[in-house]
Amino acid sequence: MPDDVERFFDAVEGGRFEEIAEAHQALLLGGDLTTPRSAELHQIWRAIQETWGIAREAHDWPAQKLLDYGEAVLGSLRPGMIYVGGTDPGCFIPTFLNETAEGEHHIVLTQNALADGTYLEYLNFLYGDRLVTFTQDDSQHAFQAYLADAQKRLQHDQQFLDEPKQIRPGEDVRVTDNRLQVSGQVAVMAINEKLLQNLMDKNPDAAFSIEQSFAFKSMYPNATPLGPIMELRVQDEQNALTTERAAQSVDYWRATTQQLLADSESAESANVRKAYSKLASEQAALLLNRNYAAEAEQTFRLATEISPSSPEAVFSYVNLLLGQNRIADAIPVVENALKASPENQQFRDLLELARKKN
Repeated sequence: MPDDVERFFDAVEGGRFEEIAEAHQALLLGGDLTTPRSAELHQIWRAIQETWGIAREAHDWPAQKLLDYGEAVLGSLRPGMIYVGGTDPGCFIPTFLNETAEGEHHIVLTQNALADGTYLEYLNFLYGDRLVTFTQDDSQHAFQAYLADAQKRLQHDQQFLDEPKQIRPGEDVRVTDNRLQVSGQVAVMAINEKLLQNLMDKNPDAAFSIEQSFAFKSMYPNATPLGPIMELRVQDEQNALTTERAAQSVDYWRATTQQLLADSESAESANVRKAYSKLASEQAALLLNRNYAAEAEQTFRLATEISPSSPEAVFSYVNLLLGQNRIADAIPVVENALKASPENQQFRDLLELARKKN
């Protein structure tokens, strides 16, 4: 190991957060918070990033609230269920507790790094005896399939200027020197989505669950709420998303919201509130996608109560209300968001838009 990697892990072992942050910064490429400074480090980068993420979450969260969050996620899993984490708390906290707590150790993945070849090696090292992982050929196939789809959608947008655009916002697709080039988070996550589906296909008897940083909407038709997260590829009627299960999801978030707001430590921690609000927003989006509009609206509202300035919750809830022409209901949501985050220009723009529609 390079000396500065040893220094980083020594600082983590000693619990010295300022030294941990300084040592981690020394491993980065310039000001980029996720890219290692060398190819040598890239080979071991996931172990470094998971350790850094765990150290940061443990530093930023009240200790008991971190344990409660991890238990809420891991406690919702059935025996043998595979967990896929997306956001920083949703990935790193369950990873930490899964490795250190008593009881079953689940397979814990992230949705964000599946397209990274070194992450594939990491998965094989950790879980190769418990999981049929995808190969480098699978990764290349997913990339080529995405390129072919992106090229088809780009050609549509160029040929049919009056029709709705098929290239998604934030998806950078262009032709340079007769070659198609793609970049940006949307493109990377689209490839990750294909790879997760491939992983599920390779493990047909395994049960998968997810906490999303980025919505994998192709998986919504067979998904259902599972505690604070979502179960994927639900194949039996007992666990399928029904009207009763949608109502149970709303009840879960109503009770969780009451607990969070009544607890002073949770109410005063922006990290805690944002993390739970994100979970609620993702379940609301699933409910809306599956045509449970009333339950989705209630869950979006609860998500904004948990964290009034959560961008995911605010924009999703307001867009739902504006789509129903309920402008008078939408404006207070944005006003509350601005009270909590007065410098947020996106909220200001959204409020101006809502008032123009009024």
